[in-house]
Amino acid sequence: MSEYAELYTIGQVARRVGVPARTIRFWCDAGILAPTDRSAGGYRRYDATAVARLDMVRTLRDLGLSLDEIRAVLRGRTTVAELASAHAAALDAQIRVLRLRRAVLRTVAARGSDIEEAKLMTDLARLSAQERQQIIDEFVDRTFEGIAPEGPALSIARGMRAMPAKLPDDPSAEQVDAWIELAGLVADEGFQHRAREMVLAGATASVPPWGADLAAVLEHAGRALADGIDPVSPEARAVLDQIIPPGTPAAERERIHAVLETFTDERVERYWELAGILNGRPPFTRTVPTFQWVIAALRAHP
Repeated sequence: MSEYAELYTIGQVARRVGVPARTIRFWCDAGILAPTDRSAGGYRRYDATAVARLDMVRTLRDLGLSLDEIRAVLRGRTTVAELASAHAAALDAQIRVLRLRRAVLRTVAARGSDIEEAKLMTDLARLSAQERQQIIDEFVDRTFEGIAPEGPALSIARGMRAMPAKLPDDPSAEQVDAWIELAGLVADEGFQHRAREMVLAGATASVPPWGADLAAVLEHAGRALADGIDPVSPEARAVLDQIIPPGTPAAERERIHAVLETFTDERVERYWELAGILNGRPPFTRTVPTFQWVIAALRAHP
């Protein structure tokens, strides 16, 4: 008898294919493949072609195909390539979920969160892109309500709405944490009020609204802050004179002071920072500490 005519017992086939004999019995009973023959005692026997076919079934099962899908392939109703494409897409979705869970777990561990905060983070992180965008849109709508959507206000509103279509396939703990923090920020009524206050003031203010050169503020006040100059010290007065001309009337200095206080807010700057993290923008230099230094210096040197 030639090699190709040789028949194998189910035990021999199981060893060749690398699955238990009971699995082969199950596949055959499910209609995947009938035995080539049966012995006089009724035992199943398989030829080389059947063994090769069972080996292909094992490979397809390892790739995650169901028995119904394998049966469709064997009967020519679909192709392995078509099923592979569908399964690859499904695995991509599962991988994204697993990566998101991993990022949330890292964030929970880093923050030392309790079970309530962990649940909140998980719920927020799994929101769809549309649901996340709706949260931001509702915040922006409340902030700009009644303000003509034109000029600087329009540009700011567009910037505040800009959110990525989805979290990255492999989000970092920083990105998950950023979305969670941002969602909490826009839900805070105090922050909503503060953001609207700034938008309302900016809608009618001149540019720059504080009446001073932005580059000069960042250069001179920024250096003073970095050098550790106390804003109430005499040295601070000299720095202020480089930003606001010494002959500026007291009333104008008071106006600049008030305007700076209106437009300087750590949480609003944090909003832009978080949006930048989510959108993959390069980190920007925080300017609020510099303006806070100027505000303190103006308070000390009216």
